[in-house]
Amino acid sequence: MKSPVRFKLGKQSSLAPDGHLEDLEELVKQDQTEEGIDSKVRLMYLANEGDLEGINELLDSGVDVNFHDIDNRTALHIAACQGFADVVALLLERGAEVDSKDRWGSTPLRDAVHYKNHDVIKLLEKHGAKPPVAPMLVKNAREVPDYEIDPKELDFTNSMNITKGTFRKASWRGTEVAVKELGEDLFTDEDNVRAFRDELALLQKIRHPNVVQFLGAVTQSWPMMIVTEYLPKGDLGALLSRKREIKTMTVVRLALDIARGMNYLHENKPTPIIHRNLEPSNILRDDSGHLKVANFGVSKLVKVKEDTLSTHSETSRRYEAPEVFKNEEYDTKVDVFSFALILQEMIEGCPPFPDKADSEVPKLYAAGERPPFRASLKRYANGLKELIEECWNEKPNSRPTFRQIITQLEFIYNRFGHKRRWKVRPLKCFQNIEAMLKRDRSRRSSFNLSSHSSASSI
Repeated sequence: MKSPVRFKLGKQSSLAPDGHLEDLEELVKQDQTEEGIDSKVRLMYLANEGDLEGINELLDSGVDVNFHDIDNRTALHIAACQGFADVVALLLERGAEVDSKDRWGSTPLRDAVHYKNHDVIKLLEKHGAKPPVAPMLVKNAREVPDYEIDPKELDFTNSMNITKGTFRKASWRGTEVAVKELGEDLFTDEDNVRAFRDELALLQKIRHPNVVQFLGAVTQSWPMMIVTEYLPKGDLGALLSRKREIKTMTVVRLALDIARGMNYLHENKPTPIIHRNLEPSNILRDDSGHLKVANFGVSKLVKVKEDTLSTHSETSRRYEAPEVFKNEEYDTKVDVFSFALILQEMIEGCPPFPDKADSEVPKLYAAGERPPFRASLKRYANGLKELIEECWNEKPNSRPTFRQIITQLEFIYNRFGHKRRWKVRPLKCFQNIEAMLKRDRSRRSSFNLSSHSSASSI
């Protein structure tokens, strides 16, 4: 009799404890025959190797396609882990149970989601596999959060992608909303799930006219979703691409909108919120023309320091602060740096270093370079240029807070408005004088004409 064979799978159950190896030693001891490994165990090997011909031969010989190992895993679980769509299709065709659960409660679909095997996911769903249970599912109905939205109320009939494809437009109770479905990787990573819970707890508290409003979420079913207000005017980036030059007064007003929204996030209690992805495409416009900060933690929130939360997501590096690029510790001042670049872009009419690749720009910032001031000095009057330079200072501690920025922008706005009023008043005064002179000339002409007629009659 041959010695026991130790069988270990290349990829483990999505819910198995860390470091666990699928060890079939006991099973092999029980089922080994004189000819070698039992045919049922061989099915597991062949599924792990993607051997279609061998699997067909075993199943034709009478081996049960739904054989379970000591961890209650089947050949379908293994093929789903490995991403062998052809093996999965064969096993399903031969009668494999699509929603079979292993000892940890994981199904083939959950394993496929965990390993991001998209072809297998589609195949299993096509054969009726039930979606994985949402990780925030509660047992008692009284524990369902107040912000919970019934996914059946979300109508995607006329849906379209918005905000760089991150959100989709939908209708909810007769109102247009923006909906984001959370990525598959969120549900299989405990850190991501924990971050999502923290984020929802945070989103419930955020109420500010210059921050996109959170409306609710789907957490009790798959897929989980976040629902926010829908702003049909698009983002600041789209506006800048269409309208190269914006009046200075309008620039300052829009900058105040951004600064007020960011100041609200930075002064969140007890933990400041760092955006870390502040760029024109993440600043949306409402119907009144005002701006709202968006995408400040829609997917993940992580701690940078003991007392600071930050968002991490796909970001344009063109607006990235040098300390982020250099992997140094950073705080709220990274958003101030990005704000300076956006403010200058609104005046210049082009993004920072437009002739450079997106990935190359942060290197310029780290080397001390900044986008040049090419617009007329009049556009940067009343301290606007100095404010931008303060905000992108190489030393984060030397950059102002958004509360200080708001004070400066309000001063600048009033100065521009004051000069505008002085320019208007003399013009009106001149117009009034000219009108008076015209009336006077008209009276004189009438008087002369009348005198001439009287003299002729005499």
